[in-house]
Amino acid sequence: YGRNPERRAEFGQGRPNAMSSAGQFAWFDVATRSRREPHIDDLRRGIRVGHHLPSIDVVGAMVSPAEVPTAIRDVVVHYELLSGTDKPIAGWVRNGASARTIIDMMAAVRGGRQALAQRPLTAAFVEPISPLTFCRESIEILTEFARAGLPVGIGPMAICGVTAPATLAGTVVQENAEILAGVTMAQLVAPGLPVVYWGIPHAMDARTAGISFGAPEQGLLAVAMAQLGRRYGLPTGLNVGLTDSLLPDGQSGLEKGATLLMGALAGADIFGHMGIAGADQGASLVQLAADNESLAYVRRILRGISLSDDHLAAEVIRRVGPGGSFLTEEHTLAHYRDELWTPQILYRGAYERWQQSGAKDMATRAVELAEEAAASPGPPPLPEHVRQQLVAIMDEARLALGATAS
Repeated sequence: YGRNPERRAEFGQGRPNAMSSAGQFAWFDVATRSRREPHIDDLRRGIRVGHHLPSIDVVGAMVSPAEVPTAIRDVVVHYELLSGTDKPIAGWVRNGASARTIIDMMAAVRGGRQALAQRPLTAAFVEPISPLTFCRESIEILTEFARAGLPVGIGPMAICGVTAPATLAGTVVQENAEILAGVTMAQLVAPGLPVVYWGIPHAMDARTAGISFGAPEQGLLAVAMAQLGRRYGLPTGLNVGLTDSLLPDGQSGLEKGATLLMGALAGADIFGHMGIAGADQGASLVQLAADNESLAYVRRILRGISLSDDHLAAEVIRRVGPGGSFLTEEHTLAHYRDELWTPQILYRGAYERWQQSGAKDMATRAVELAEEAAASPGPPPLPEHVRQQLVAIMDEARLALGATAS
């Protein structure tokens, strides 16, 4: 649930949810094709754009601001998320101590820990270290969230041939074992705790020794993990709709479209992390705007074709008859908007109109959408007494965690 309980991500309902990136180490500017350290204003812009885009159900931080001390950075990020959107949120959590602080902040927003457990604002992301290891910090985070009755997602990023076997099947076996180990720990702490089965293994490109986000194997691994998660009856998250390209270009469209559709057809509940430039090379608001369009496209495919009598339209076909037109039929007016998807930034028009409107490519139109979203109104502000509570909690955390800078 978001701060506004009507804004929510629903699992097990047959509709995939999408999450913008929980936080990247760099900010990628598509216009200048350059990368830099991200700042607090970038964090706020990323949250604002995710809040505005209709296909983003869970708003991630997009970046980790470099000027905020590391010890307190995740706490500040969650403050900005709670302030900047009323959708569900996603951000990285550093360790058990900051997890307790973040849970206190969310409880202040929700009106107490019991109310938070009933309508959680986020699910902790716990990442085993492949092969077959959990670090202390991950177990601390899992334990703190489980004790608070808040959902956790278990998501190792096993890499074929590096931290997992070179075969896809072997990587799936190991990834599955790592996830189930985390699920088991969560249930030992809090039996019945909601969990997300995050099946997010990746391939490696042997030429670069770098991880690949857009390889065809990424889609195959995702489908296998979704099938396993669904077999266990668990909500499933996948890393699909990603790319190795740093720009929203032809490569990006191919890699994102193919893997996103595979993951969606496999029945996953949530996809992350939208808006990444390349394989964790930075955050891009332009890419996030393009991803918003891809998600809407895929969701229309998932709706399929309705076969009700009204949709089969036999009576209308008989009435219009040979040589007639359906354009002015009431049946057309009743169904056209819902039946046929209309894009925001994909172009469908004549050459002359395209020329007159500036001959813009999709990346340019994505830039315009991102700028429009960044300038859009945010959610209703936090009540002042809640905002003051959050500030007080952050100030206490600065002292406790040894981060004195504001």
